[in-house]
Amino acid sequence: MSRVRTPIGARIRRKRIAAGLSQVALAQALGISASYLNLIENNKRAIGGTLLLRIGERLGIDLEHLSGDSEARTIGAIGELMSDPVMGGIEMEADSVRDLVARFPEAGAALARLYRAYADATVEIDVLQHRLKSDPLLSQLLHPILNRIAGIKSGAEILEGIADLTEEERRRFITTINAEARELVPSMKSLVDYFDHAAARQKRVSPISELDEAILSNGNHFPALEDAAAALRAELAGKGRLEEEAIAQALERRFGVACRIRAAREPRQEEAPDPSALAFEEIAPQSTRIFQMLRRYASHAAGDVVEGTAATLDLTSDEARALARRALSSYVAGAIMMPYRGFLAMAEERRYDIELMSEHLGASFEQVAHRLVTLRRKGEEGVPFGFLRADRSGRLTKRFPLPGLSIPGFGHGCLLWPVYTAFSERGVVRQLSAFPGGGRFLLVAKAVPKHVTGFREPPLVFSIMLACDIVHADRTVYGQGLDLGQPPVEVGPSCMLCPRLTCSHRQEIPV
Repeated sequence: MSRVRTPIGARIRRKRIAAGLSQVALAQALGISASYLNLIENNKRAIGGTLLLRIGERLGIDLEHLSGDSEARTIGAIGELMSDPVMGGIEMEADSVRDLVARFPEAGAALARLYRAYADATVEIDVLQHRLKSDPLLSQLLHPILNRIAGIKSGAEILEGIADLTEEERRRFITTINAEARELVPSMKSLVDYFDHAAARQKRVSPISELDEAILSNGNHFPALEDAAAALRAELAGKGRLEEEAIAQALERRFGVACRIRAAREPRQEEAPDPSALAFEEIAPQSTRIFQMLRRYASHAAGDVVEGTAATLDLTSDEARALARRALSSYVAGAIMMPYRGFLAMAEERRYDIELMSEHLGASFEQVAHRLVTLRRKGEEGVPFGFLRADRSGRLTKRFPLPGLSIPGFGHGCLLWPVYTAFSERGVVRQLSAFPGGGRFLLVAKAVPKHVTGFREPPLVFSIMLACDIVHADRTVYGQGLDLGQPPVEVGPSCMLCPRLTCSHRQEIPV
Protein backbone atom coordinates (compact mmCIF):
# COMPACT_ATOMS: atom_id res chain seq x y z
CA MET A 1 0.00 0.00 0.00
CA SER A 2 1.51 3.33 -1.03
CA ARG A 3 2.15 6.21 1.32
CA VAL A 4 -0.44 8.94 1.10
CA ARG A 5 -0.26 12.62 1.90
CA THR A 6 -3.91 13.51 2.23
CA PRO A 7 -5.83 15.13 5.11
CA ILE A 8 -7.36 11.98 6.62
CA GLY A 9 -6.28 12.77 10.19
CA ALA A 10 -9.57 14.51 11.04
CA ARG A 11 -11.46 11.45 9.82
CA ILE A 12 -9.38 9.18 12.06
CA ARG A 13 -9.91 11.49 15.03
CA ARG A 14 -13.71 11.54 14.54
CA LYS A 15 -13.87 7.75 14.30
CA ARG A 16 -11.66 7.35 17.39
CA ILE A 17 -13.84 9.66 19.46
CA ALA A 18 -17.01 7.95 18.20
CA ALA A 19 -15.52 4.60 19.28
CA GLY A 20 -14.89 6.00 22.77
CA LEU A 21 -11.10 5.57 22.56
CA SER A 22 -8.49 7.93 23.91
CA GLN A 23 -5.38 8.73 21.88
CA VAL A 24 -3.32 6.71 24.34
CA ALA A 25 -5.58 3.64 24.07
CA LEU A 26 -5.64 3.67 20.24
CA ALA A 27 -1.90 4.31 20.03
CA GLN A 28 -1.21 1.30 22.27
CA ALA A 29 -3.48 -0.89 20.14
CA LEU A 30 -1.63 0.23 17.03
CA GLY A 31 1.83 -0.15 18.53
CA ILE A 32 2.78 3.53 18.10
CA SER A 33 3.27 6.41 20.50
CA ALA A 34 0.41 8.72 21.47
CA SER A 35 2.44 11.70 20.26
CA TYR A 36 2.83 10.11 16.81
CA LEU A 37 -0.92 9.42 16.64
CA ASN A 38 -1.52 13.06 17.59
CA LEU A 39 0.63 14.15 14.63
CA ILE A 40 -1.35 11.83 12.32
CA GLU A 41 -4.69 13.20 13.54
CA ASN A 42 -3.47 16.75 12.91
CA ASN A 43 -2.29 15.83 9.38
CA LYS A 44 1.34 16.40 10.31
CA ARG A 45 2.43 12.92 9.23
CA ALA A 46 1.67 10.93 6.09
CA ILE A 47 0.68 7.31 6.69
CA GLY A 48 0.48 4.22 4.56
CA GLY A 49 1.22 0.51 4.36
CA THR A 50 0.42 -1.74 7.31
CA LEU A 51 -0.21 1.18 9.70
CA LEU A 52 -3.04 2.43 7.46
CA LEU A 53 -4.47 -1.10 7.37
CA ARG A 54 -4.25 -1.45 11.19
CA ILE A 55 -6.02 1.87 11.75
CA GLY A 56 -8.79 0.88 9.36
CA GLU A 57 -9.27 -2.51 11.03
CA ARG A 58 -9.16 -1.10 14.59
CA LEU A 59 -11.68 1.70 13.89
CA GLY A 60 -13.84 -0.25 11.43
CA ILE A 61 -13.14 2.18 8.57
CA ASP A 62 -13.27 0.96 5.00
CA LEU A 63 -9.81 1.37 3.46
CA GLU A 64 -11.20 3.08 0.36
CA HIS A 65 -12.87 5.64 2.65
CA LEU A 66 -9.66 6.07 4.65
CA SER A 67 -7.18 6.26 1.77
CA GLY A 68 -8.10 9.84 0.90
CA ASP A 69 -8.17 9.40 -2.89
CA SER A 70 -11.00 11.90 -3.40
CA GLU A 71 -9.27 14.42 -1.11
CA ALA A 72 -6.05 13.94 -3.09
CA ARG A 73 -7.85 14.87 -6.30
CA THR A 74 -9.41 17.91 -4.63
CA ILE A 75 -6.02 19.01 -3.28
CA GLY A 76 -4.49 18.61 -6.73
CA ALA A 77 -7.23 20.68 -8.37
CA ILE A 78 -6.91 23.46 -5.78
CA GLY A 79 -3.12 23.36 -6.23
CA GLU A 80 -3.60 23.95 -9.96
CA LEU A 81 -6.03 26.76 -9.18
CA MET A 82 -3.56 28.52 -6.85
CA SER A 83 -0.86 28.24 -9.54
CA ASP A 84 -3.03 29.93 -12.17
CA PRO A 85 -2.00 33.51 -13.08
CA VAL A 86 -5.48 34.74 -12.12
CA MET A 87 -4.64 33.93 -8.49
CA GLY A 88 -1.45 36.04 -8.54
CA GLY A 89 -0.77 37.76 -5.23
CA ILE A 90 -2.69 35.19 -3.16
CA GLU A 91 -0.31 32.98 -1.20
CA MET A 92 -1.58 29.62 0.06
CA GLU A 93 0.89 26.97 1.20
CA ALA A 94 0.36 23.28 0.49
CA ASP A 95 -0.29 22.57 4.18
CA SER A 96 -3.01 25.22 4.19
CA VAL A 97 -4.70 23.58 1.21
CA ARG A 98 -4.64 20.22 2.98
CA ASP A 99 -6.05 21.79 6.15
CA LEU A 100 -8.84 23.44 4.16
CA VAL A 101 -9.85 20.15 2.55
CA ALA A 102 -9.62 18.34 5.90
CA ARG A 103 -11.76 20.84 7.80
CA PHE A 104 -14.17 21.89 5.04
CA PRO A 105 -14.33 19.06 2.43
CA GLU A 106 -17.46 20.49 0.78
CA ALA A 107 -15.79 23.88 0.32
CA GLY A 108 -12.74 22.19 -1.16
CA ALA A 109 -14.89 20.20 -3.58
CA ALA A 110 -16.72 23.42 -4.56
CA LEU A 111 -13.41 25.17 -5.31
CA ALA A 112 -12.23 22.22 -7.40
CA ARG A 113 -15.50 22.19 -9.37
CA LEU A 114 -15.32 25.95 -9.99
CA TYR A 115 -11.75 25.62 -11.22
CA ARG A 116 -12.73 22.87 -13.66
CA ALA A 117 -15.53 25.12 -14.97
CA TYR A 118 -13.05 28.00 -15.31
CA ALA A 119 -10.59 25.74 -17.16
CA ASP A 120 -13.34 24.60 -19.52
CA ALA A 121 -14.32 28.22 -20.24
CA THR A 122 -10.67 29.13 -20.88
CA VAL A 123 -10.35 26.34 -23.44
CA GLU A 124 -13.53 27.53 -25.21
CA ILE A 125 -12.19 31.10 -25.33
CA ASP A 126 -8.96 29.80 -26.89
CA VAL A 127 -11.01 27.95 -29.51
CA LEU A 128 -12.97 31.11 -30.36
CA GLN A 129 -9.77 33.17 -30.57
CA HIS A 130 -8.30 30.62 -32.96
CA ARG A 131 -11.47 30.71 -35.04
CA LEU A 132 -11.39 34.50 -35.25
CA LYS A 133 -7.83 34.33 -36.58
CA SER A 134 -7.99 31.38 -38.92
CA ASP A 135 -11.55 30.57 -40.00
CA PRO A 136 -11.86 31.58 -43.71
CA LEU A 137 -15.67 31.68 -43.61
CA LEU A 138 -15.64 33.98 -40.60
CA SER A 139 -13.08 36.20 -42.32
CA GLN A 140 -15.30 36.30 -45.41
CA LEU A 141 -18.27 37.39 -43.28
CA LEU A 142 -16.35 39.98 -41.26
CA HIS A 143 -14.64 41.73 -44.19
CA PRO A 144 -17.77 43.34 -45.75
CA ILE A 145 -19.15 44.13 -42.29
CA LEU A 146 -16.03 46.05 -41.33
CA ASN A 147 -15.96 47.84 -44.69
CA ARG A 148 -19.58 48.98 -44.31
CA ILE A 149 -19.04 50.10 -40.72
CA ALA A 150 -16.02 52.08 -41.89
CA GLY A 151 -18.10 53.67 -44.68
CA ILE A 152 -20.90 54.64 -42.26
CA LYS A 153 -18.38 56.09 -39.81
CA SER A 154 -16.63 58.10 -42.55
CA GLY A 155 -19.90 59.52 -43.91
CA ALA A 156 -21.12 60.46 -40.43
CA GLU A 157 -17.84 62.25 -39.62
CA ILE A 158 -18.09 64.27 -42.85
CA LEU A 159 -21.69 65.28 -42.10
CA GLU A 160 -20.76 66.32 -38.58
CA GLY A 161 -17.41 67.96 -39.28
CA ILE A 162 -17.94 69.89 -42.53
CA ALA A 163 -20.37 72.77 -42.09
CA ASP A 164 -20.40 74.19 -45.64
CA LEU A 165 -21.72 71.11 -47.45
CA THR A 166 -24.37 71.85 -50.05
CA GLU A 167 -27.81 70.40 -49.55
CA GLU A 168 -27.23 68.04 -52.50
CA GLU A 169 -23.93 66.79 -51.02
CA ARG A 170 -25.54 66.31 -47.59
CA ARG A 171 -28.42 64.37 -49.17
CA ARG A 172 -25.96 62.17 -51.10
CA PHE A 173 -23.98 61.30 -47.91
CA ILE A 174 -27.20 60.47 -46.02
CA THR A 175 -28.36 58.22 -48.87
CA THR A 176 -25.01 56.41 -48.86
CA ILE A 177 -25.10 55.91 -45.07
CA ASN A 178 -28.66 54.53 -45.28
CA ALA A 179 -27.67 52.12 -48.08
CA GLU A 180 -24.62 50.87 -46.12
CA ALA A 181 -26.79 50.41 -43.01
CA ARG A 182 -29.39 48.40 -44.96
CA GLU A 183 -26.65 46.18 -46.44
CA LEU A 184 -25.19 45.70 -42.96
CA VAL A 185 -28.33 44.02 -41.59
CA PRO A 186 -28.19 40.75 -43.63
CA SER A 187 -24.42 40.55 -43.13
CA MET A 188 -24.84 40.83 -39.35
CA LYS A 189 -27.64 38.26 -39.43
CA SER A 190 -25.36 35.84 -41.31
CA LEU A 191 -22.66 36.38 -38.70
CA VAL A 192 -25.08 35.73 -35.82
CA ASP A 193 -26.40 32.60 -37.56
CA TYR A 194 -22.82 31.41 -38.07
CA PHE A 195 -22.02 31.69 -34.36
CA ASP A 196 -25.34 30.08 -33.43
CA HIS A 197 -24.56 27.05 -35.61
CA ALA A 198 -20.95 26.95 -34.41
CA ALA A 199 -22.09 27.00 -30.79
CA ALA A 200 -24.49 24.16 -31.49
CA ARG A 201 -21.69 22.11 -33.07
CA GLN A 202 -19.12 23.00 -30.43
CA LYS A 203 -18.46 20.11 -28.08
CA ARG A 204 -17.94 21.37 -24.57
CA VAL A 205 -14.98 20.11 -22.60
CA SER A 206 -16.99 19.84 -19.40
CA PRO A 207 -18.91 16.61 -20.25
CA ILE A 208 -15.58 14.79 -20.72
CA SER A 209 -14.17 16.31 -17.53
CA GLU A 210 -17.33 15.42 -15.66
CA LEU A 211 -17.15 11.82 -16.85
CA ASP A 212 -13.44 11.55 -15.99
CA GLU A 213 -14.13 12.76 -12.45
CA ALA A 214 -17.01 10.29 -12.04
CA ILE A 215 -14.84 7.38 -13.20
CA LEU A 216 -12.02 8.46 -10.88
CA SER A 217 -14.46 8.64 -7.97
CA ASN A 218 -15.24 4.96 -8.57
CA GLY A 219 -11.56 4.03 -8.74
CA ASN A 220 -12.13 3.00 -12.36
CA HIS A 221 -13.60 -0.27 -11.09
CA PHE A 222 -17.24 -1.30 -11.55
CA PRO A 223 -18.24 -4.64 -9.97
CA ALA A 224 -21.57 -4.85 -11.84
CA LEU A 225 -19.78 -4.49 -15.17
CA GLU A 226 -17.21 -7.12 -14.15
CA ASP A 227 -20.05 -9.58 -13.40
CA ALA A 228 -21.74 -8.81 -16.73
CA ALA A 229 -18.46 -9.28 -18.58
CA ALA A 230 -17.87 -12.66 -16.93
CA ALA A 231 -21.32 -13.85 -18.04
CA LEU A 232 -20.80 -12.62 -21.61
CA ARG A 233 -17.35 -14.22 -21.79
CA ALA A 234 -18.85 -17.59 -20.83
CA GLU A 235 -21.59 -17.05 -23.41
CA LEU A 236 -19.14 -16.27 -26.23
CA ALA A 237 -16.25 -18.61 -25.49
CA GLY A 238 -17.06 -20.87 -22.54
CA LYS A 239 -13.71 -21.70 -20.97
CA GLY A 240 -11.83 -21.41 -24.25
CA ARG A 241 -10.29 -18.55 -26.20
CA LEU A 242 -12.23 -15.73 -27.80
CA GLU A 243 -12.36 -16.20 -31.55
CA GLU A 244 -13.01 -13.27 -33.88
CA GLU A 245 -15.24 -15.29 -36.21
CA ALA A 246 -17.35 -16.59 -33.31
CA ILE A 247 -17.91 -13.08 -31.96
CA ALA A 248 -18.89 -11.80 -35.42
CA GLN A 249 -21.37 -14.66 -35.83
CA ALA A 250 -22.89 -14.02 -32.39
CA LEU A 251 -23.28 -10.31 -33.19
CA GLU A 252 -25.16 -11.03 -36.39
CA ARG A 253 -27.20 -13.92 -35.00
CA ARG A 254 -28.38 -12.18 -31.80
CA PHE A 255 -28.47 -8.51 -32.76
CA GLY A 256 -28.43 -8.40 -36.57
CA VAL A 257 -25.09 -6.57 -36.71
CA ALA A 258 -22.99 -7.62 -39.70
CA CYS A 259 -19.20 -7.15 -39.58
CA ARG A 260 -17.07 -6.44 -42.61
CA ILE A 261 -13.61 -5.23 -43.58
CA ARG A 262 -13.45 -1.95 -45.52
CA ALA A 263 -10.66 -1.95 -48.12
CA ALA A 264 -8.13 0.88 -47.90
CA ARG A 265 -9.00 1.97 -51.45
CA GLU A 266 -12.70 2.19 -50.56
CA PRO A 267 -13.69 5.86 -50.13
CA ARG A 268 -14.79 6.90 -46.67
CA GLN A 269 -18.04 8.85 -46.50
CA GLU A 270 -19.36 11.17 -43.82
CA GLU A 271 -22.55 9.48 -42.72
CA ALA A 272 -24.39 8.46 -39.57
CA PRO A 273 -23.24 5.14 -38.02
CA ASP A 274 -25.21 2.15 -39.25
CA PRO A 275 -26.62 0.26 -36.23
CA SER A 276 -26.90 -2.90 -38.32
CA ALA A 277 -23.28 -2.94 -39.50
CA LEU A 278 -19.78 -2.71 -38.09
CA ALA A 279 -17.05 -1.84 -40.59
CA PHE A 280 -13.34 -2.10 -39.86
CA GLU A 281 -10.45 -0.45 -41.62
CA GLU A 282 -8.33 -2.91 -43.56
CA ILE A 283 -5.33 -1.75 -41.53
CA ALA A 284 -7.01 -2.33 -38.13
CA PRO A 285 -5.19 -5.05 -36.12
CA GLN A 286 -7.12 -8.06 -34.87
CA SER A 287 -7.04 -6.85 -31.25
CA THR A 288 -8.82 -3.66 -32.33
CA ARG A 289 -11.43 -5.54 -34.35
CA ILE A 290 -12.19 -7.91 -31.48
CA PHE A 291 -12.42 -5.03 -29.00
CA GLN A 292 -14.82 -3.05 -31.19
CA MET A 293 -17.01 -6.10 -31.77
CA LEU A 294 -17.11 -6.82 -28.03
CA ARG A 295 -17.99 -3.21 -27.27
CA ARG A 296 -20.94 -3.37 -29.69
CA TYR A 297 -21.94 -6.76 -28.26
CA ALA A 298 -21.78 -5.41 -24.70
CA SER A 299 -23.87 -2.36 -25.59
CA HIS A 300 -26.66 -4.74 -26.69
CA ALA A 301 -26.30 -7.76 -24.39
CA ALA A 302 -25.44 -5.79 -21.25
CA GLY A 303 -27.24 -2.57 -22.13
CA ASP A 304 -29.33 -2.54 -18.93
CA VAL A 305 -26.25 -2.96 -16.73
CA VAL A 306 -24.38 -0.26 -18.64
CA GLU A 307 -27.34 2.12 -18.37
CA GLY A 308 -27.76 1.37 -14.67
CA THR A 309 -24.08 1.97 -13.96
CA ALA A 310 -24.12 5.20 -15.98
CA ALA A 311 -27.11 6.37 -13.92
CA THR A 312 -25.09 5.98 -10.70
CA LEU A 313 -22.50 8.45 -11.97
CA ASP A 314 -24.95 11.36 -11.56
CA LEU A 315 -23.91 13.08 -14.80
CA THR A 316 -25.63 16.35 -15.62
CA SER A 317 -25.83 16.45 -19.43
CA ASP A 318 -27.05 14.19 -22.23
CA GLU A 319 -23.63 14.37 -23.89
CA ALA A 320 -21.84 13.25 -20.70
CA ARG A 321 -24.29 10.35 -20.35
CA ALA A 322 -23.72 9.32 -23.99
CA LEU A 323 -19.96 9.40 -23.41
CA ALA A 324 -20.44 7.34 -20.26
CA ARG A 325 -22.39 4.63 -22.10
CA ARG A 326 -19.60 4.31 -24.63
CA ALA A 327 -16.86 4.32 -21.98
CA LEU A 328 -18.66 1.73 -19.84
CA SER A 329 -19.31 -0.48 -22.87
CA SER A 330 -15.57 -0.28 -23.56
CA TYR A 331 -14.94 -1.28 -19.95
CA VAL A 332 -17.09 -4.39 -20.43
CA ALA A 333 -15.29 -5.20 -23.69
CA GLY A 334 -11.90 -5.04 -21.96
CA ALA A 335 -13.18 -7.20 -19.11
CA ILE A 336 -14.49 -9.81 -21.58
CA MET A 337 -11.12 -9.93 -23.34
CA MET A 338 -9.23 -10.09 -20.03
CA PRO A 339 -11.34 -11.69 -17.25
CA TYR A 340 -10.48 -10.31 -13.81
CA ARG A 341 -9.11 -13.28 -11.85
CA GLY A 342 -7.25 -14.87 -14.75
CA PHE A 343 -5.82 -11.52 -15.81
CA LEU A 344 -4.69 -10.66 -12.27
CA ALA A 345 -3.07 -14.10 -11.87
CA MET A 346 -1.24 -13.65 -15.17
CA ALA A 347 -0.11 -10.15 -14.17
CA GLU A 348 1.30 -11.40 -10.85
CA GLU A 349 2.93 -14.45 -12.42
CA ARG A 350 4.57 -12.42 -15.19
CA ARG A 351 5.33 -9.48 -12.87
CA TYR A 352 3.23 -7.04 -14.88
CA ASP A 353 5.26 -7.43 -18.06
CA ILE A 354 2.83 -5.66 -20.38
CA GLU A 355 4.44 -6.72 -23.65
CA LEU A 356 4.53 -10.38 -22.59
CA MET A 357 0.93 -10.25 -21.43
CA SER A 358 -0.12 -8.59 -24.69
CA GLU A 359 1.45 -11.47 -26.62
CA HIS A 360 -0.31 -14.13 -24.54
CA LEU A 361 -3.70 -12.39 -24.59
CA GLY A 362 -3.74 -11.21 -28.20
CA ALA A 363 -4.41 -7.70 -26.92
CA SER A 364 -2.64 -4.42 -27.60
CA PHE A 365 -0.20 -2.75 -25.22
CA GLU A 366 -2.74 0.00 -24.53
CA GLN A 367 -5.58 -2.46 -23.89
CA VAL A 368 -3.50 -4.36 -21.32
CA ALA A 369 -2.35 -1.12 -19.67
CA HIS A 370 -5.98 0.07 -19.44
CA ARG A 371 -7.05 -3.20 -17.86
CA LEU A 372 -4.26 -3.08 -15.27
CA VAL A 373 -5.65 0.21 -13.96
CA THR A 374 -9.04 -1.44 -13.22
CA LEU A 375 -7.65 -4.11 -10.83
CA ARG A 376 -9.24 -2.56 -7.73
CA ARG A 377 -11.54 -5.35 -6.51
CA LYS A 378 -11.61 -5.37 -2.72
CA GLY A 379 -9.40 -8.19 -1.43
CA GLU A 380 -8.08 -8.91 -4.94
CA GLU A 381 -6.24 -5.71 -5.81
CA GLY A 382 -3.38 -5.61 -8.28
CA VAL A 383 -0.58 -3.07 -8.24
CA PRO A 384 -2.26 0.37 -8.11
CA PHE A 385 -1.26 2.07 -11.35
CA GLY A 386 -1.81 5.55 -12.70
CA PHE A 387 -2.32 5.84 -16.46
CA LEU A 388 -1.42 8.47 -19.01
CA ARG A 389 -1.62 8.73 -22.80
CA ALA A 390 -0.06 11.47 -24.92
CA ASP A 391 -0.01 12.24 -28.63
CA ARG A 392 3.02 13.48 -30.58
CA SER A 393 2.12 17.11 -29.90
CA GLY A 394 2.53 16.40 -26.18
CA ARG A 395 -1.17 16.80 -25.39
CA LEU A 396 -2.48 14.46 -22.69
CA THR A 397 -5.46 12.61 -24.13
CA LYS A 398 -6.21 10.13 -21.32
CA ARG A 399 -5.32 10.18 -17.65
CA PHE A 400 -5.90 8.31 -14.41
CA PRO A 401 -3.94 9.88 -11.53
CA LEU A 402 -2.81 8.52 -8.16
CA PRO A 403 -2.36 10.29 -4.81
CA GLY A 404 0.94 12.18 -5.06
CA LEU A 405 1.12 11.73 -8.83
CA SER A 406 0.55 15.29 -10.04
CA ILE A 407 -1.09 15.33 -13.48
CA PRO A 408 -2.57 18.56 -14.92
CA GLY A 409 -6.26 18.49 -15.68
CA PHE A 410 -5.71 19.41 -19.33
CA GLY A 411 -3.00 20.43 -21.79
CA HIS A 412 0.59 19.17 -21.64
CA GLY A 413 2.66 17.53 -18.94
CA CYS A 414 6.27 17.63 -17.77
CA LEU A 415 8.87 17.30 -20.55
CA LEU A 416 10.93 15.00 -18.34
CA TRP A 417 8.25 12.30 -18.14
CA PRO A 418 9.17 9.16 -20.10
CA VAL A 419 5.78 9.35 -21.83
CA TYR A 420 7.51 11.91 -24.09
CA THR A 421 10.98 10.38 -24.37
CA ALA A 422 9.36 7.09 -25.42
CA PHE A 423 8.56 8.58 -28.85
CA SER A 424 12.28 8.56 -29.69
CA GLU A 425 13.11 5.20 -28.07
CA ARG A 426 12.52 1.59 -29.04
CA GLY A 427 10.63 -0.53 -26.54
CA VAL A 428 9.72 0.28 -22.96
CA VAL A 429 11.35 3.23 -21.16
CA ARG A 430 11.43 3.30 -17.36
CA GLN A 431 12.27 6.07 -14.95
CA LEU A 432 12.43 6.58 -11.19
CA SER A 433 10.84 9.99 -10.61
CA ALA A 434 10.27 12.34 -7.67
CA PHE A 435 7.33 14.76 -7.77
CA PRO A 436 7.28 18.12 -5.93
CA GLY A 437 4.91 16.83 -3.24
CA GLY A 438 7.43 14.17 -2.20
CA GLY A 439 5.90 11.23 -4.06
CA ARG A 440 8.38 8.82 -5.65
CA PHE A 441 7.10 6.78 -8.58
CA LEU A 442 8.28 4.24 -11.10
CA LEU A 443 7.19 5.52 -14.53
CA VAL A 444 7.02 3.09 -17.46
CA ALA A 445 6.23 4.24 -21.01
CA LYS A 446 6.15 2.97 -24.56
CA ALA A 447 5.24 4.55 -27.91
CA VAL A 448 2.67 2.41 -29.71
CA PRO A 449 1.13 2.72 -33.19
CA LYS A 450 -2.64 2.91 -33.22
CA HIS A 451 -2.86 0.78 -36.35
CA VAL A 452 -0.80 -0.47 -39.28
CA THR A 453 -0.34 2.15 -41.98
CA GLY A 454 -0.12 1.85 -45.73
CA PHE A 455 2.41 3.40 -48.08
CA ARG A 456 2.51 7.23 -47.93
CA GLU A 457 0.16 7.26 -44.94
CA PRO A 458 1.63 8.94 -41.83
CA PRO A 459 1.51 6.64 -38.78
CA LEU A 460 -0.74 7.45 -35.85
CA VAL A 461 1.36 6.94 -32.72
CA PHE A 462 0.55 7.46 -29.05
CA SER A 463 2.72 7.05 -26.00
CA ILE A 464 1.29 5.05 -23.09
CA MET A 465 2.62 5.50 -19.55
CA LEU A 466 1.89 3.62 -16.34
CA ALA A 467 3.01 4.87 -12.93
CA CYS A 468 3.17 3.12 -9.57
CA ASP A 469 4.44 4.13 -6.15
CA ILE A 470 8.05 3.10 -5.66
CA VAL A 471 7.02 0.72 -2.86
CA HIS A 472 5.43 -1.52 -5.52
CA ALA A 473 8.35 -1.40 -7.96
CA ASP A 474 9.78 -4.76 -6.90
CA ARG A 475 6.45 -6.44 -7.77
CA THR A 476 6.99 -5.53 -11.43
CA VAL A 477 9.50 -6.65 -14.01
CA TYR A 478 10.32 -2.98 -14.58
CA GLY A 479 11.80 -2.67 -11.09
CA GLN A 480 14.24 -5.51 -11.77
CA GLY A 481 17.85 -4.34 -11.55
CA LEU A 482 16.73 -0.80 -10.72
CA ASP A 483 18.68 0.81 -7.89
CA LEU A 484 15.83 2.21 -5.80
CA GLY A 485 18.37 4.11 -3.71
CA GLN A 486 19.65 6.15 -6.64
CA PRO A 487 18.65 9.81 -6.92
CA PRO A 488 15.37 9.98 -8.84
CA VAL A 489 14.69 12.30 -11.76
CA GLU A 490 13.01 15.39 -10.37
CA VAL A 491 9.86 16.05 -12.39
CA GLY A 492 6.71 18.11 -12.03
CA PRO A 493 3.11 18.26 -13.26
CA SER A 494 3.77 20.82 -16.05
CA CYS A 495 6.02 23.85 -16.53
CA MET A 496 3.26 26.30 -15.63
CA LEU A 497 2.44 24.51 -12.37
CA CYS A 498 5.88 23.21 -11.36
CA PRO A 499 7.57 24.82 -8.32
CA ARG A 500 11.07 23.71 -9.46
CA LEU A 501 12.15 27.18 -10.55
CA THR A 502 15.72 26.21 -11.54
CA CYS A 503 14.72 23.37 -13.89
CA SER A 504 16.72 23.66 -17.12
CA HIS A 505 13.87 22.09 -19.12
CA ARG A 506 11.34 24.77 -18.25
CA GLN A 507 9.46 26.02 -21.34
CA GLU A 508 7.00 28.40 -19.71
CA ILE A 509 7.34 31.24 -17.24
CA PRO A 510 6.65 29.89 -13.76
CA VAL A 511 3.52 31.20 -12.08
